[in-house]
Amino acid sequence: MADFSPNRELVNPKFEGYRLQVISPVVARHGLPYKPTQATASGRSPLSLQEVQSRITHNHLVLSPPSGRVLYIDADRRVVVVDVDPTDSTKSPRFDVVYELPVAISTAQTQPETVHREYPSAAFLADDTAFVSDGRGSLYILSVPARGPATLLSSFELFDKEITSLPLPFRIHSVARVSDGTVVALLSSRYYDAETLSLLTQQTTATHLQHRHHFHSSEFDVWAARFTLPLNMMHADPGTLDIVWRRRGEDVPLLADYDASRNAYALIGSSTYREIGAPHTPAYEPSPDEIAPVPRAGEDLDAVDNTTSTKPYPYSWTQTPDVVTVAFALPSSTPKSNITVLFSPTTLTMHVKGVPDIHEGIRLPRYSAKQLWERIRPSTSFWTWDREGDSRFGILSVHLDKMTEGQKWMHVFAASGTRSTRDATACTGNEATGGGDDDMDVPETLDPSELYLIREAFEKYTETLRTGEDASGLGLGRGVPSLAQGEMDDEVDDSVGRLAAFTWVSEDGSTPHWWRKNSTSPFNLLSTPLPGTDAKSAGLVIKNSIDGLLYVTEGGGAQCSTDTISPEWKHTATFSALAFVLASKRDTRFTHHTQNAIFAFENGSVDRGGNVYIYRRSSPNQLWAKQSVLKVGDGNAGSLLGVAAFKDNSKSDSTTVVCLCENQLVVLYDVS
Repeated sequence: MADFSPNRELVNPKFEGYRLQVISPVVARHGLPYKPTQATASGRSPLSLQEVQSRITHNHLVLSPPSGRVLYIDADRRVVVVDVDPTDSTKSPRFDVVYELPVAISTAQTQPETVHREYPSAAFLADDTAFVSDGRGSLYILSVPARGPATLLSSFELFDKEITSLPLPFRIHSVARVSDGTVVALLSSRYYDAETLSLLTQQTTATHLQHRHHFHSSEFDVWAARFTLPLNMMHADPGTLDIVWRRRGEDVPLLADYDASRNAYALIGSSTYREIGAPHTPAYEPSPDEIAPVPRAGEDLDAVDNTTSTKPYPYSWTQTPDVVTVAFALPSSTPKSNITVLFSPTTLTMHVKGVPDIHEGIRLPRYSAKQLWERIRPSTSFWTWDREGDSRFGILSVHLDKMTEGQKWMHVFAASGTRSTRDATACTGNEATGGGDDDMDVPETLDPSELYLIREAFEKYTETLRTGEDASGLGLGRGVPSLAQGEMDDEVDDSVGRLAAFTWVSEDGSTPHWWRKNSTSPFNLLSTPLPGTDAKSAGLVIKNSIDGLLYVTEGGGAQCSTDTISPEWKHTATFSALAFVLASKRDTRFTHHTQNAIFAFENGSVDRGGNVYIYRRSSPNQLWAKQSVLKVGDGNAGSLLGVAAFKDNSKSDSTTVVCLCENQLVVLYDVS
């Protein structure tokens, strides 16, 4: 499965926010002699929500990174190649119309009037070879020279002959050479069954309205079309695409590409993509009465009394750059003389005499030379005891003076996080030295003013043991960066990102044996690689609480055996509070990333140019990260339609970003 497990050492719960860093890259704006459009002719079926989302995020700009060339199709179906010098801002881009897509005039080619056309799309196989779709069912392979018009090598059409004899509109997602003599293009199209297509061909609006309920659910096909090299076998008439395999799902793929290290295709979408003919299992939402806890490995839920209230953590803790403060709840009747606390540079010893190990259902702390997470200064560490009046529990506060000032502690004790909550709950003896409650993963309390709420937590818990009431809401800190304290809106934050899942497909269309062993757990995708960067090294940014975690794949490669190529995702960096800040951007059209920064591009409008917001990652011990804002459109550019980027190999952290708008081509040079 796609296991996106976070590395807690890379997560920064103390993160405060982003500070503006003013950068001044050269911004060049060039009027477009050939203007693109995001308007398409309407079909007789309504656009589904999936199609609307896909069209909003459709990238109209196609990049060939090695040559500094970008390509787009304008409103008059002309293929325009733009040569951009990514290092010299004084050179104006050169716009060349290299090919004009044919316009259908025969009645046999009126399928786009029945169903919705797709946006024209394209992909480079090499600097001089481009695959272009007209969005109406035809694919053109063009040889694009350094200067001059392109040469048509071949043309093809996509058919589903079991349903209709007319070509199906489709989109090109990627093109890859899978062997020395074979190229495969990944395409997607909306699926229409025979009944729906028959209804769409009827001419009256009344009939359409009568049967519009047939169009509420939509499915989409992913096609792998094979081409044989060399690609110079010109057909007098369009040929039929050679389809290697075909899959079906409930959404347009967000990403579809070939992974040469695993000899397989990776599809990412809000649904999985099943084989044609495989039974379709619709998504099922259980009612609240049907929701049951899922057991962990080796866990027997039947052996546990699930009516027991949630047990509070054995302690709470917080830290400053120089001190770690740990708060323990003890019976308020405990005399101070019965408390013994000893410090050493690496251990903590704490014993309480005169009280049983278990008090009102709570196992009291007891340590003998318990190993700490990091070294401390024993001579300046100290403890205090506060009985707090009539409360049943008092607070024992232990203040540990860090040996290394500014060092961030991930836990209080070295063994913290090595024992699950349920395992610890089962422990009742004196096990502080060998593992028990105190080896649980106790989260840091972010607000120091809440540190001593552990007293109320213990009192609430012991009270619920007597009354049977729920003990949720223990108040041991909110568990979110302080940037979001008091500002979180769960409904808004949950809308950030796209729910996605992986589907892996072998070269022959079957499911890889290593993927059959895994499930397809969904994840929330916040960002995809910036077009033009190395997608494999850039990885994916996945939502985790309000953070964005960067994951890259491990495993695979030519030296891997067939048993070891299952992709494994490693958490390599964190963009703290990314989901929180993205939730405030209501006009975002594209969100992409490099290894060091997130780029959130606004759509913009006719009278107001959009911005690109750049959020840079920070190290786990930094409270602040850098944010920059750059103006893309100047008010005359129009809506943003596509983005791409060139990496400057001489500067590892420098990127030239190209933005295609309705009226302008905007180039941002040396964005670092």
